[in-house]
Amino acid sequence: MEVMVWAQTKKAAKVKIQYWEVGNPSNKRSTDEVNTEKSNAYIAHLYADQVEPGKKYEYEVWVDGKKVARPYPLQFQTQQLWQYRTDPPAFSFAFGSCAYFSEPEYDRPGTPYGQQYEIFTKIDSLRPDFMVWGGDNNYYREVDWSTRTGMLRRMTHGRSFPQLQSLLAHTHHYAIWDDHDYGPNDSDRSFWMKRDALDIFKQFWGNPNYAFEKEGITGTFQWGDCQFFMLDDRWWRAPNEMEGSNKDYLGKKQLDWLIDALKFSQATFKFVVCGGQVINPAAQFENYSVYAEEREELLKRIAEQKIPGVVFLSGDRHHTAVHKLQRFNAYPFYDFTISPFTSGPARQTKEEAVSPTLLPETVLTERNFAVMSLSGAKNERVLTVKAYNTRGELKWTKEIKASELK
Repeated sequence: MEVMVWAQTKKAAKVKIQYWEVGNPSNKRSTDEVNTEKSNAYIAHLYADQVEPGKKYEYEVWVDGKKVARPYPLQFQTQQLWQYRTDPPAFSFAFGSCAYFSEPEYDRPGTPYGQQYEIFTKIDSLRPDFMVWGGDNNYYREVDWSTRTGMLRRMTHGRSFPQLQSLLAHTHHYAIWDDHDYGPNDSDRSFWMKRDALDIFKQFWGNPNYAFEKEGITGTFQWGDCQFFMLDDRWWRAPNEMEGSNKDYLGKKQLDWLIDALKFSQATFKFVVCGGQVINPAAQFENYSVYAEEREELLKRIAEQKIPGVVFLSGDRHHTAVHKLQRFNAYPFYDFTISPFTSGPARQTKEEAVSPTLLPETVLTERNFAVMSLSGAKNERVLTVKAYNTRGELKWTKEIKASELK
């Protein structure tokens, strides 16, 4: 058992953390000391490997032998060992996408595209157990995406915003990417810097595993009785405008892995996290419906394998909307699109606004985020989704019982 704590310095340094169980500061443990280097933007991955399940820990950061004071709590937790012992624990996680961090000298002229960074302090105030970032978690600019130096600098710039620091310091984080934190707008498998982008993603995010060691960001993790399947909609993706019918979106290799992993999973809720919308039937922008044959194959194979509990989480569209696909003789598929965090909001198209899968009461065209909570006894689990705007005002609530997804 271990917990990885991410840290970044401004120059080469020796970094470690000391940590202790809450209420027991006399029994401090230490991670190995890591030397940060310019080649990876002075990032350190620090592994707390002397921890026990179901505990909360405090920590302090040491740089070059000196403790670094911070004005917010430094904490992490370990998951409970509940299996064969108790009901699954209740927990909550934040979800959203599209975080643009403005830098006027490199942004397009005019009104700043990124605004209302206080959204992250609102997320922090609700104290979710962890946060899932749904892609476009930063936006590479024209001056960034052709060099490793530029990409490292852009990621560092976004990660440095003061409104993020408290949230980063005591909340666990997991992420996928979409086009803007992979490469240029609408980028695909042809992106010339994709291997550097992959390495940089792994440096800046603490996902616990990657299904394909040298290809893409695909992976999975579990929390309580739920499992998250983190998909890559860029690495294998054919160009949006490519001619032909059977175009790759996730690609065969990743699609096969996903079906296998979903079938193997015993999770109550199986959250499939994808940068682009999956259930929206409108073949517009970068929705999965633009790649209709592969989308049909995915949904068909889930049905054929009788996989229960699948819920899709997506971003990209700069508005929030829930789509619900009713299926013959099977449970409905939900797709929660939550967007944007700080990027410019956008409206649906006319075609989408009248889609038979759309739940109109869930449409938001302002900056927003969601907190998703799991509660209830083992055989009575409930997913409660609450969407909030930047001011922390509750905009809508949606509840789904696990029994409805069987």
